[in-house]
Amino acid sequence: MKDLSPSDLKTVLHSKRANMYYLEYCRVMQKDGRVLYLTEAKNENLYFNIPIANSTVLLLGNGTSVTQSAMRMLAQAGVLVGFCGGGGTPLYMACEVEWLTPQSEYRPTEYLQGWMQFWFDDNKRLHAAKAFQQARIHYLQKVWKRDRDLKGEGFDFDSQQIQTALEQFYTRTESATKQSDLLLTEAQLTKVLYKYAANNTQYTNFKRQHQSQDQANDFLNHGNYLAYGLAASCLWVLGIPHGFAVMHGKTRRGALVFDVADLIKDAIVLPWSFICGKENATEQEFRQQILQAFTDHKALDFMFDTVKKIALNEYESEKIEAQSL
Repeated sequence: MKDLSPSDLKTVLHSKRANMYYLEYCRVMQKDGRVLYLTEAKNENLYFNIPIANSTVLLLGNGTSVTQSAMRMLAQAGVLVGFCGGGGTPLYMACEVEWLTPQSEYRPTEYLQGWMQFWFDDNKRLHAAKAFQQARIHYLQKVWKRDRDLKGEGFDFDSQQIQTALEQFYTRTESATKQSDLLLTEAQLTKVLYKYAANNTQYTNFKRQHQSQDQANDFLNHGNYLAYGLAASCLWVLGIPHGFAVMHGKTRRGALVFDVADLIKDAIVLPWSFICGKENATEQEFRQQILQAFTDHKALDFMFDTVKKIALNEYESEKIEAQSL
């Protein structure tokens, strides 16, 4: 068997890669040209392979360590590595996941250059933010209308409650004159979606709290950080730094990651957090459900397509809005 060169590890496009990993209580290492993680059982040590060429994100939780040689191979394969709290969520919400991006600047230049052409202009940046908002609703429509499991749980995009909220959303988004207006409109819509999901799953007296211990809130935190991993991977591949946000504040670290993650959170993370909470699922079961939904609905593909179109000024927000109504 011939040895693989670093370039061979990048043959799978990031948007087509299948795997995200969350590991805890193990050691990540390189052995015989492969990246493995080692778990310590009572009577033996167990090794498991990590297929890095087909992976996008590696989250390291409690009790983990990683060797220098493993990090070198992960960087060569373009895998993002992050340290986080238990279950993929920070122990304290003040602590963000710290992303270690592979240090290679041999990445596309056209998307960053396109991004810079509009980013320093307040009006153009506002237009891009509105395009992001239209895209997230277009994706919500696509997922909720297609997913039979969500339909079975009562998540109907055409329901009167959702359509009324969206009418207000479109009107306020169109008339917004600054990013803070868009954030307020977004928060109002998300509040309606939380209420709608809570009613569908008989989750009484739900209140969104990042520090809460109930399962729905825990799963929302967990799922959101998985979405952040996809967003960070998308931006790294396209060569766009995380500081050039269009929605979140200019001074917020990693803000563009949150903008891109918002494209898919309402459509996938929000409903499944409530459904899995109602079913009293374990963290592992929830994580498997979310990752499968990301794959089924091509979440990473959608992120790539949206960011590229906005960077190259090819996004047709008016057309998307008409399709969504």
